Amino acid sequence: MSGDGRGGGWTEEPRSEAANTVRVLLVDDQPLLRRGFRLILEAETDIAVVGEAGEGALAVELTRSMLPDVVLMDIRMPGMDGIEATRRIVREGAATHDPRVLILTTFDLDEYVIEAVRAGASGFLLKDSPPEDLLAAIRIVAAGDAIVAPSVTRRLLDKFALRLPAVRESVPPPGLDSLTDREREVLRHLARGLSNAEIAAELVVSETTVKTHVGNLLAKLRLRDRVQAVVYAYETGLSRPGQPS
Repeated sequence: MSGDGRGGGWTEEPRSEAANTVRVLLVDDQPLLRRGFRLILEAETDIAVVGEAGEGALAVELTRSMLPDVVLMDIRMPGMDGIEATRRIVREGAATHDPRVLILTTFDLDEYVIEAVRAGASGFLLKDSPPEDLLAAIRIVAAGDAIVAPSVTRRLLDKFALRLPAVRESVPPPGLDSLTDREREVLRHLARGLSNAEIAAELVVSETTVKTHVGNLLAKLRLRDRVQAVVYAYETGLSRPGQPS
């Protein structure tokens, strides 16, 4: 283990690990909070904490050198904030090992979370979430899926919908007209925060069929995951604040 004093960060030397081990980088400007997260994660046999950073620039640098699978990212930090750090990590990582960013937010819903998700984050987690939720979120994001908790997602998007670009009423946005009617329907349900199983129940189809539709619409719209699909649905007007969930 080594530390350089910048941003309160430390790193472990790169090491060989089991192929299924999830490598995590902790990014938060509160050392005690990072310590708490590290204690929780290091108790798991399939998760390895490979480094810590107290500000965004160091997080970007450590992501390059440590190649984490998941970056647990705070938003409000001195220097480079979590939004810009997320944008750079996702952009640079796309050409290397495709790291996933899981955003940490406060209970009162940080207004910058949506910007971070649009920057490429794969989801967000409340800082006071139970340890089991933290562990589950990291594993889900590492597996290539996204965290879209229905209640938190809807509250965030509804509260900050005014920050999204104006909805284009007359001309369909790029990609939307390429979706089938069923794919649009699935996208609307995604925007409500429903899981594949819940969407299958709503549409009276198999979960496998829903997974196929989700994969197809993500590919057609060139979206990375379900979180970006939710934001896309709001940006295009396919889902609107205040609609019943």
